[in-house]
Amino acid sequence: MSTAGLDNLTLARKEGWQQFVDAPARTRPELLSRKQIRALGDQARASYDRSRREWHANLGPLRTPQLAELHDDLWDIVDSNAHDGDKAKGAVAIDAFPGLGKTTSVLAFAKRFHLREIAEHGSLTSEGHERWPVCRVGLTGNTGLKDFNRAMLEFFAHPGIGRGTASQYATRALDCMVSCHVRLLIVDDLHFLRWRANSGVEISNHFKYIANEYPVTLIFIGVGLARRGLLDEADAASDPVLAQIGRRTTRLGMGPFLVDNAVHRRQWRAILPAIEQRLVLADARPGMLADDLSDYLFARSTGHIGSLMTLINRGCQWAVRIGAERLDQTVLDSVKNDAAAENGRRELEAAFTARRLTTAITSPAAGARRRAATS
Repeated sequence: MSTAGLDNLTLARKEGWQQFVDAPARTRPELLSRKQIRALGDQARASYDRSRREWHANLGPLRTPQLAELHDDLWDIVDSNAHDGDKAKGAVAIDAFPGLGKTTSVLAFAKRFHLREIAEHGSLTSEGHERWPVCRVGLTGNTGLKDFNRAMLEFFAHPGIGRGTASQYATRALDCMVSCHVRLLIVDDLHFLRWRANSGVEISNHFKYIANEYPVTLIFIGVGLARRGLLDEADAASDPVLAQIGRRTTRLGMGPFLVDNAVHRRQWRAILPAIEQRLVLADARPGMLADDLSDYLFARSTGHIGSLMTLINRGCQWAVRIGAERLDQTVLDSVKNDAAAENGRRELEAAFTARRLTTAITSPAAGARRRAATS
């Protein structure tokens, strides 16, 4: 099955989710030398460059320490939620800044969970219904209770999405999830809800209902969820609904890469060779990123995996177009990155230049001590 055309919108439908889950791993384009590239005819060259464009645009997900830790926690929580039907299941909130790979990591976990469920129980339930271990719902800034319930129905292509009340949609969604043996309900972009507004409290009540009645583990994904009150019981007297959700929800975070100690610097430097091995550029070589560009890439990405992969992807596209066939500072200086990374770049570059910061395994202070001892 081709992976072409996969995007976040398709994951709002079960057919798109099935395609995402069943899609085979992409085939890495053959690494050709400059001489071999020049020998290609026009059509073959266009096809080769197109395959490299698509490959470099889809390099992830990488098994970063952050992703590995999140997956371990999710397996613990989801597997411990094998309660009988009379017990409410604990929910999970992935609460972290943008650009840290929250959605990518959760989807990678959900794919593995889906495949495990199908392998253990089959693609059909004992009643003959299609088994859908995972349902994903994405929220928008205008999502209300009725819209949320309709979105769950739309995932299943339910014929009753055209007409009904919020309560009727909820009942139909429950029927779908029970019939299809859904075990994970992923709610993405939860921060779009206004928790202190009436609609936010209404949906909070609805999440409590889902936790009590639906046989699913809720996984919320969002930004600043604790700050918005979802996970805080401090205002229990004025908003006991939110306090109850906080008691039932485990908050998991994802942080950026850091270079404040040797362990963190090793983690950063370990991810760069993993990226190097995936690049399809004629002049790529071991150490191109990890040895030559480690400080530079950290400053340009501010340690955020999303910003790093955006920079690498765009750098590869530019390197192919201009015939550079490598990544170096000259190539990457011509590439614009996301606004947040660019805004944080100058301060980090100054720290690296002044040797107050380094991605080398040896700390700046230790290096200074060695230089003083030998001078």
